[in-house]
Amino acid sequence: MSGTKHNAGDHIDASREEVNEMNQSYWAYVKRQFRKNKRALFSLYFVMFLAFIAVFADFIANEKPIVAKYKGTTYFPVIKQYGVSLGLTKWPKELQNVKWQNLEYDYAIFPPIPYLPKNTDMANAQFTGPFDEQRVKSKRWWHWLGTDDLGRDVLAGMIHATRIAFAVGLISMGIATLIGIFLGTLAGYLGDTGLRISRVRFWLNIFFFFIALFYAFGARSYILSDAISNSIISFVGQLLISFLIFFGILGAVNLLASVLKRIPFLGQKVNVPVDLAVSRLIEVIVSIPGLFLIIAIVAVAKPSLILVMVVIGVTGWTGIARLIRAELLKVRNLEYVEAAQAMGFSDIRIMLRHAIPNALSPVLIAVAFGIAGAILTEAFLSFLGLGVPAEVVTWGSLLNLSRSAPAAWWLAIFPGFAIFLTVTFFNLIGEGLTDALDPRLRK
Repeated sequence: MSGTKHNAGDHIDASREEVNEMNQSYWAYVKRQFRKNKRALFSLYFVMFLAFIAVFADFIANEKPIVAKYKGTTYFPVIKQYGVSLGLTKWPKELQNVKWQNLEYDYAIFPPIPYLPKNTDMANAQFTGPFDEQRVKSKRWWHWLGTDDLGRDVLAGMIHATRIAFAVGLISMGIATLIGIFLGTLAGYLGDTGLRISRVRFWLNIFFFFIALFYAFGARSYILSDAISNSIISFVGQLLISFLIFFGILGAVNLLASVLKRIPFLGQKVNVPVDLAVSRLIEVIVSIPGLFLIIAIVAVAKPSLILVMVVIGVTGWTGIARLIRAELLKVRNLEYVEAAQAMGFSDIRIMLRHAIPNALSPVLIAVAFGIAGAILTEAFLSFLGLGVPAEVVTWGSLLNLSRSAPAAWWLAIFPGFAIFLTVTFFNLIGEGLTDALDPRLRK
């Protein structure tokens, strides 16, 4: 009897668990399925660890103390440096152009690695290895992963290069995702017959689109290139001016079209083949080898990390656009979209509130794989000495140094291993998302 009661209780508990699983939201189910994949879960934890290093790189490897009391005044040099870099504040005169390690503090707390990637140690220059004899004052100043030809600490470079790798991966894929979702949504939801405008508006927009593109970006290419070399804020400001010129020209054209459409012939409605145009644009971009296109662009422009991010993002949106277009072709015919249309909701509201949120699942997978690809592309460009300024230390630039010094094995092993692990774990996260987002695997 006790065994029968025990089996009945187990059956009830199992039934309750099945009911709970059926009642959970879709994303709660995805989260639970992802956690079952141990490799993907471990990869996510590793990526989170790298993200922590990227965010707090200045607090881990820096020549400046985290907090210090100097001549009776307490400073937070690492934090203050952010404001100085942005032009929001300035260093006091007594702290300008000083060697922070040589100051006599009342007290100071330094980061674990007392170097920046740009700091040179001439006593340990010419490729000093991690196991070689090093001329340092104490173990605190030891170069744990060796130095390069200029005496720059490799470990400090590796830590700060993590930030660059993550910035390139996330920002470039952010750009690609925005472009891909925008164009893919228009192509999938509107198709070739979902958008009808007056004949004059259609032809004027096609003609003046290229004119606006030229005056906004082509004619200002040198200004934008110089802004990229100066600072992020300068580039963003000039980019906003270009967008204002672009949309200003198109806005004026549409005002003219509003007047001319009163003529019966010019005011007749025509279908805008959005899907056809986006599909042909995707085919054109895909037909050009992406890596060669990126190399060609960065080779003729001034070296800039921002340019590398933008170019990778602008050339990497096609896969995302295809995925969301395919999803929208299915979603636009479902009952809830038809109900929203019957209730009189605008197409923009239906796309933003109903269609896109239900079509993002495959995009998340593409983004995970895309971040890995962007990191690998940046490392390849740095290895070739393209795109990234010479003074910026990246995993690829460290690998490039190893070509001139084959005996400096640490310059090849550590950066190469970091690239391998990061790309591999992002790919494993992508595979885990693929399995978790597949409803056919639900049990």
